[in-house]
Amino acid sequence: MRLLPISDADRSWSSLKGQWRKAAEAIEEDFSTYVIGTFAALDPLVQSGKGGLYGLYEGTVPQAFCQVNKLLMPKFEGPVLRARFMTVSPAYDLGSASAEKYGQLLVELFSGMVWLSRNALSASHVLFHLRSPADAHFLAPLQTPVPSSPFQRFAIHGAWVECDLKLPELEDA
Repeated sequence: MRLLPISDADRSWSSLKGQWRKAAEAIEEDFSTYVIGTFAALDPLVQSGKGGLYGLYEGTVPQAFCQVNKLLMPKFEGPVLRARFMTVSPAYDLGSASAEKYGQLLVELFSGMVWLSRNALSASHVLFHLRSPADAHFLAPLQTPVPSSPFQRFAIHGAWVECDLKLPELEDA
């Protein structure tokens, strides 16, 4: 799977909604009411070019997306990459994918956010909002310190995963 930006300009946003409409309707879910709140909140942002959406794709099929921004927050020294409004495809949301596959999707999406913080959106802290505090168990093993971990600090507070990344020059030492 790979993480890609989603925008109105390249039509990836309308493509995602079209693919998810077909997937929802294939399992007899009314798409007009399916995740309507998320799409209604994000549509104006995406149309304005300020959506900051990134999707996790398997080939050309979006499996999940979240709204990502880089900002300064009082609690942190330096920029923070914040990922929220995580939304998963109908296959995961409506139960045709297994819980194990759902857990793998969350790990891959979180890993994508860490990758973004190291590359395109350069930030030393990551805040990742889970869909529910119950999802925390999928990322909980990352709290155990190991030498090769990219995290200086990793904590889960309710539905928020919060981590500080090791600085590259400290990793080489």
